[in-house]
Amino acid sequence: MTPARPARGPLRFGVSLAPDPSVPLLRIAQDADRYGLDLLGVRDEPYRRDTADALTLMAAVLASTSRIRVLPAVACLPLRPPAALAKALATMDRLSGGRVELGLGAGAAPAGIETYGGPRLGPAAARRAVEEAVQIIRLHWSDQNGLRFQGEHYRFAAAQAGPAPAHQIGIWLGVTGPRGLDLAGRVADGWIAPSSHVPPKRLADGQRRLADAALRAGRDPADLRRVYVLEGAVDARESRGFLHGPPRQWIYELTELAVGHGVDSFLFAGDPEHLPIFALEVVPAVREQVARERGAVLQP
Repeated sequence: MTPARPARGPLRFGVSLAPDPSVPLLRIAQDADRYGLDLLGVRDEPYRRDTADALTLMAAVLASTSRIRVLPAVACLPLRPPAALAKALATMDRLSGGRVELGLGAGAAPAGIETYGGPRLGPAAARRAVEEAVQIIRLHWSDQNGLRFQGEHYRFAAAQAGPAPAHQIGIWLGVTGPRGLDLAGRVADGWIAPSSHVPPKRLADGQRRLADAALRAGRDPADLRRVYVLEGAVDARESRGFLHGPPRQWIYELTELAVGHGVDSFLFAGDPEHLPIFALEVVPAVREQVARERGAVLQP
């Protein structure tokens, strides 16, 4: 493998949870916490009538777990006003002792967002709205007073900021296109990429785009998180393609993603019934293999 430059943070593994109220959501979250996973992402699709509210579910998960970090993956910005979103996440972060992160997106279903009362924006306008939202959220979490923001899509004014979160919440953008990656590299703390839209052959180009944008903005690309959503099946006896195969295939592919592509965080988005296989078989083996390969690269 040709190693990519890793991010400064350690490898993180977690689960991406669809807010389906017909499944035992809290039990799955508690299992993930008990298995020692690091992250739990909750998909935010408020325009779908058959889903639980993502922020309410996040709060319930935080109250019923002890260590796992929780994030919307990703928050649907057109239906989540940024100042209100900032307050909700900061409140959850304080109450949980600093266990909240933020995945933020422009909204993947414009028609659904519009039918639910949100704005229908074109790609360029949606990116500008995301950039404004990042600014407002950071203002809200700051220690400044007399805050004012006047943008194309959002306005914000407050005599005082806050409440501030318990820790510096990372803002990770769920983007896939080149201009979205430019935005993430310029203003965000990380990138969330789904494997169905960003397969490995596109991942390297995305990483380069992200890093170039960060460097142009005077930022160190190693400070940005790379979160990869693993949309596949881990129970198959034989390989049926990328992320569709037995645990040994997943161990090889995730090691390649970490060492060869610089991915540092993984969210399992497969069948929740297969979470024990991922958490107890795949994750420890990947951690061990990545440490071994990175150690070999560092040897003189």
